Order: sequence, then C-alpha cells, then structure tokens
Amino acid sequence: MVALTDPTLATAAPPDRLSRARRLHGLLALLLVVVALTSLTVGATGVQLWDVAAKLLRGDELSAMERVVLLDIRLPRLAMGLAVGAALAVSGAVMQGLFRNPLADPGIVGVSAGAGLGAILAIVLGGLLPPALAFLPGPYLVPVAAFLGGWVTTLLLYRVATRRGHTSVATMLLAGIALGALTGAVSGVLVYMADDTQLRDLTFWGLGSLAGASWTKLAVALPVIAVSLAGAVLLGRALNALALGEATAAHIGIPVQRMKRLAILCVAAATGAAVAVSGGIGFIGIVVPHLLRLASGPDHRALLVNAALLGAALLLVADMISRVVVAPAELPIGIVTAVLGAPVFLWILLRQRGVVDL
Repeated sequence: MVALTDPTLATAAPPDRLSRARRLHGLLALLLVVVALTSLTVGATGVQLWDVAAKLLRGDELSAMERVVLLDIRLPRLAMGLAVGAALAVSGAVMQGLFRNPLADPGIVGVSAGAGLGAILAIVLGGLLPPALAFLPGPYLVPVAAFLGGWVTTLLLYRVATRRGHTSVATMLLAGIALGALTGAVSGVLVYMADDTQLRDLTFWGLGSLAGASWTKLAVALPVIAVSLAGAVLLGRALNALALGEATAAHIGIPVQRMKRLAILCVAAATGAAVAVSGGIGFIGIVVPHLLRLASGPDHRALLVNAALLGAALLLVADMISRVVVAPAELPIGIVTAVLGAPVFLWILLRQRGVVDL
C-alpha cells in the first residue's frame, strides 16, 4: 500500500542518475558563459569584446561605434538569443512530457502556426489599417500580432480539447494538427495576395532571425518568457508522475487537470513570445530534450533546467554561424538550426532503433 500512496516514489530517480543530471547544470552553465562571451565578439564590424574590456580597464573612453555595436546591437541580440533558445527548449521538454511522446514539439499546440498567421496578417494587411487603428509603430506591429495569434490559437485549441473540466491530450494533439492545417491554408491565401516586398518580409520572418533584437522588444518579451519558464520548471515532479499515466498520477496526489492547464499556458506564453520576436526557429525544441535524456536521463526536475541552458547555448551558436557564414550579410537562423538539428535528430532516431551504435 505504501508503494501506491507515497507521492515521492513516482518522481524518484536513481540517485546516481539524478546527481549526474544535476552536475550537468554546472557544465552547461559554463558552456553557456563561454558561448555568450564569444557571441559578443562575432560580427561584421571589427569591434572585439577583449579590446573593449582592455579599454575599460585602462580607463579609456569607448568610441561611438563601439558603444553602438556592443550596447545597442550585440548585447540585446545576446539577451534575445538566451531567452528564445531557453523558451523553445523548455517548451519542447514540457510538451514531450505532457504528451508522453518524444516527437512532441512546441508547434504541436498550435502556437507556432497561430503566431505565424498573426505575423502574416500584420505584414500583408497591416498597411490597410486606418490611421486611427494603427496605434503600434511599424517595427512592433508584427511581434504583437504574432504573439496574439499564438494566444488565440492556443485558447481555441484548449476549448476544443476540454469537456466537463477534463482536457484530453489526445484530442488536443489531433485538434492541433487540424488548426495547424487551417492556419497554414489561411496563411497561403495571404501569401498569394502579398506583393514582392511583403513576400521578402514573410520569407525572412518565417526562417527566423535575431537581427531585429532591441531593448524595447526584450522589455516586452523577456518578462513573459521568464515567468513562463519559472512555471514550467516547477512542473518537473508532476511531469515525472504523469509518465506513469494520468490515473496513477492523480492517485498519488498530482492535480492532473490543473497541471495540464499550467503546462499548456507556460508553453503557449513562452513559445508565443519567442516566435513573436524571432520568427520561426525549428529543431531546438525537439533535439535539445532528446540529447539531454541520452546524457542524463528523463527526470524532469533536472531536465528542464538543463534544457534551458543547452537550448540557449545552441541558439547562440547557430546565431554566430548565421552571422559569419555569408558575412557581411546574415543567413536566417532557422536555416542554420535545420542544418544542424536535422542530422542530429536523424542520428537519435537511428540510434534508438539500433541501426547505429555511436
């Protein structure tokens, strides 16, 4: 009887595996610091972080270009990369735990598709708004529309999947596929209506980029992402229990319905805010949780923290590659994450099927 009533047993992991996962916190944090400092030195200009640090230590004044490049371009871009990478990776880990499906992804709840539709509406039809309604400046219209589009889609999905206070995960999965197809069709009609300039904007937004990072955008997106990630990390124990099945999780004291609502809310908010400021960036939410499960096991209490650290580091690496591979131009970061993520994901699948040994 004790085995059925002790709620700690459902979330317990082998001590060696859990301690190994927690030791990984420090290694990933160190990796993130190294990548972040390196990111501040990469760019088309000749401004180097080390030269700036040496000037500051000597008491010399920075030039106007150095202040602009570091304080107004690279630092907000670094902060946005950290926030977006952590948001996508943690959202992927939460969705995989919630659906108990390793192929789950933040886009499965319709957030990415809804955000994309909102952005397309703003790009294609934003110029048709009368001046009295166009209260947002041009640079902020697309991110706000993307965020609202993701939220509306998620709320609609939740209403479809919830009946008599019970949210069906299977229904949510199927409804997410249907809503994704519907938003894709509407987006296709809008793309057909777009002119050449709008098509170029749509292409670059859909492929993702951190080039538009600014302190103003961060002030809007960062609080939403930070609160959502904090809420998601608190779900670690409940997601461990859910792996045993909803009935077992409820029997050992996990409020399953409330946990599912909170998980969906956190994923919708974090992914919606991330997509709104960076566009479509794929594979971070799928690949990062897989790599961490292979390295340190499936315990969500450590997995979610590690996902935030590794997701942020990988996105910064992809951003650095996007800045140097075709310099002085920039390659959309979604292309880089796809090139890096697709082979890794294929290797993971082949390894699980026993096709490859490494």
